[in-house]
Amino acid sequence: MTDQRDRFTRRLLADAGLCSGMRVLDIGCGRGEVTRLLGALLGPTSEVVGVDRDPRWLAVARAQLDARPASSATLRYVEAELDTIELEPESFDALTCRRVLMYQPDPVATLRHLARALRPGGRLIIEETDATMVPASLAALPLHRQVHRWIWATVEHEGADPHIGFHLAAQLEDAGLIVDELRAEALVQRPGEPYDAAVIVAAIVDRIEAAGVATRAEIGVETLAERLEAEREAARATYVGDMSFGALARRPAS
Repeated sequence: MTDQRDRFTRRLLADAGLCSGMRVLDIGCGRGEVTRLLGALLGPTSEVVGVDRDPRWLAVARAQLDARPASSATLRYVEAELDTIELEPESFDALTCRRVLMYQPDPVATLRHLARALRPGGRLIIEETDATMVPASLAALPLHRQVHRWIWATVEHEGADPHIGFHLAAQLEDAGLIVDELRAEALVQRPGEPYDAAVIVAAIVDRIEAAGVATRAEIGVETLAERLEAEREAARATYVGDMSFGALARRPAS
């Protein structure tokens, strides 16, 4: 995570009303970034269960278990597919998922499935990235905009919803959940500030090629970060490449 994404996630979790002693489910946990944030927030009397389908990411997350501080909640990781995972009904106090719903063919059905694992009144903390209003800048920044197109054309090819942030409140309500808050925040890049788009492109370059969006030669991964920085510096430009949406919701008490 960049510092900006990290801060948005931290604020969202802090405002969710989570407290010590809770049992929390982190869906699509990947390498465990949010799982560890939850562990630090909740403390040693709590348990956080991270779920992901990719054993490679889970191996990275599990490798860091011994390094967690004594003040952390108990962390546990489970390999499972989201649509088929068997969750004990009403067994969690809260559920988090970040950039998961955007890939679901039926987000409402997914939310209903997950919400059954929550106790009545249990909290949902949902974070998604939305492309509706970005990229934005006063300067042209053609390379920045090209990188944005590569990333979003790839995830759309894979079935992601680029407008998930604007759909989120209605999807939660259609799933029978109560939406307490929906917020959005632009991730702003100032001139000279590090920008993680090149890191993202490098991580998904195989997927970009598989989707037929661009070739490695066209992308030039090895020099992409430097070229992006040079373009932004030359224009002294402020650039908005991402919008993060966050929803705080809950299962009805009855």
